[in-house]
Amino acid sequence: MLTKKEQRLRRSRQTRARIAELRAVRLTVFRSNTHIYASVISEDGGRVLASASTVEKDVREQLGGAGKGANVAAAQLIGKRIAERAKAAGIEKVAFDRAGFAYHGRVKALAEAAREAGLQF
Repeated sequence: MLTKKEQRLRRSRQTRARIAELRAVRLTVFRSNTHIYASVISEDGGRVLASASTVEKDVREQLGGAGKGANVAAAQLIGKRIAERAKAAGIEKVAFDRAGFAYHGRVKALAEAAREAGLQF
């Protein structure tokens, strides 16, 4: 029997294969129990072009200290920041890679905030 993490990674494999086929820059999301991370990764799959997470010091201060990085408000803030950083790096269009996580809650909030900030996917 597969563990919960193995199941998630198994789901993510198909998405990553499809995105690689498209040769698109991808916006990858990872959520832990305490934080949420977003990275824009080049189409060759090698370089991180932009990243944002709730681990960053100024983000933690903005959210009100420790333990506040795992809610929808934090995800929205990270979505906005990743969109701004991607645009600063000259990236307008990305493929959204939710890494096997359900498009719900924090993952959905991050995606919608990034779209509102002008990132297309």
